[in-house]
Amino acid sequence: MSIPVLAPLPGKVVALSEVPDQVFAEQIVGSGIALDPDRTRGPLTVTAPIAGKILKLHPHAFVILGQGVGVLVHLGIDTVKLKGEGFELLATEGDTVEAGTPIVTFDPTNTAATGYSVICPVVVMDSPKDSIATDTIGTTVEPGSLLFDSP
Repeated sequence: MSIPVLAPLPGKVVALSEVPDQVFAEQIVGSGIALDPDRTRGPLTVTAPIAGKILKLHPHAFVILGQGVGVLVHLGIDTVKLKGEGFELLATEGDTVEAGTPIVTFDPTNTAATGYSVICPVVVMDSPKDSIATDTIGTTVEPGSLLFDSP
């Protein structure tokens, strides 16, 4: 069953192939898109892209499982090395959330100043390569906008 995956933060939609990380660019963890976050708004509240249970929650990434679909939101590339600095968790692993529920905040401008990429992959875990419609690539989205339907 296909479910709508919503934008977890504002930004420009880019192809996963543009993500400066081989695991995402080659769709090893799954198909999806990435967001280049809007850096003009200061700290951003990152929201749940689907309704479900927070399966994993780290300051820099989270996975929500809903209706048999797991969606990973990864805030920047190699940002795990920041050890949570610059991120504030607003939810708890194991929480049941609705799409649009605030999960974490981060400031992409401050994160970029550390030298790490702030590109944010949004991926359907374990989905086949190129299984996501990418007609939103090149557009700018607001939180809650439809990014794609899960395969």
